Amino acid sequence: MENWQEVYASAKQRCHKCRCCPQCNGAACRGETPGPGGKGSGNAFVRNIDMLKQVFITMDTISENTEISTQTDFFGYEVSLPVYAAPISGIRLNYGADLDDLTYTQELVEGCLAAGSLAFSGDGMYDEMFCGPMDIIAKHQGYGIPTIKPWSESDMEWRIKLAKEGKALAIASDIDASGLTNLRNSVTPVGFKNVEELKKIKKMAEMPVILKGILSVKGARKALEAGVDGIIVSNHGGRVLDDCLSGIEVLEDIVKAVDGRMKIFVDGGFRSGNDVFKALALGADGVLIGRPISHAVIGDGANGVKLYLEKIQLELKEAMAMAGCKTIKDIQREHVCVKF
Repeated sequence: MENWQEVYASAKQRCHKCRCCPQCNGAACRGETPGPGGKGSGNAFVRNIDMLKQVFITMDTISENTEISTQTDFFGYEVSLPVYAAPISGIRLNYGADLDDLTYTQELVEGCLAAGSLAFSGDGMYDEMFCGPMDIIAKHQGYGIPTIKPWSESDMEWRIKLAKEGKALAIASDIDASGLTNLRNSVTPVGFKNVEELKKIKKMAEMPVILKGILSVKGARKALEAGVDGIIVSNHGGRVLDDCLSGIEVLEDIVKAVDGRMKIFVDGGFRSGNDVFKALALGADGVLIGRPISHAVIGDGANGVKLYLEKIQLELKEAMAMAGCKTIKDIQREHVCVKF
């Protein structure tokens, strides 16, 4: 396939749960979990989209005609754009696509690398849901970020050991997965982690550790106390708590509280390069995108992912050009106006 429109049309044919709506905004799939929707009323998923619409880009078109670069780094690894694939598992269960998680991860990792980006891989209640994706990352010289659910200490420990053996660039833990009902009731249930437990995880890892699911200044300060290297400001795509705030709403306050002491990423409702620009202007180091990248994999595998990320990169460059920004570091708070 040659363009994103073809990829998305293909995904729509192959998904039997997800509707692949013209605008992926959570309205049609409210409460569909398992499925692609948000928890309960679905308000948290919908809010992610709505709040991003309340951030506006400020134009500055008196500038030099120089090349625009979206290049940045991820803990020392050079990437072509500050956009990453969010960790997603259960593709058959949630999307109704005839695609197993292992094949999904293979295509995802290869597509991200082809576009100069990186993928966060998923985890699940069965060991192979972590081991398979981790093996794929290892076969790609560790260029990926395995994401570990907040299991018991022993279950997290062996996963961290595999990540170290596979020379992963970093590990992540989506600690907000403690709000996923199906995992709380599984044979090896997830649970909440306190600061001391997170310190142990950081010590075990001996590599950058990122906590996903931080949604308050208080939570960010606890992450700092635990000594982790980065956080992802996220409400888990609206899938763990109904009626909660969106990542973009709390991002700026968290950035101010952290004050450069760890990397800050954000996800939740990002659908365009303009959306990415808004997050960067509010202080994020990068953005994770979930559902649309899943659609890309389902639609056309690695090529679909590459086409999607190239689309996002082009849109980001256009936003940067119209705001007078030539590099990612040029994007500052003055380049957006927030109306919430």
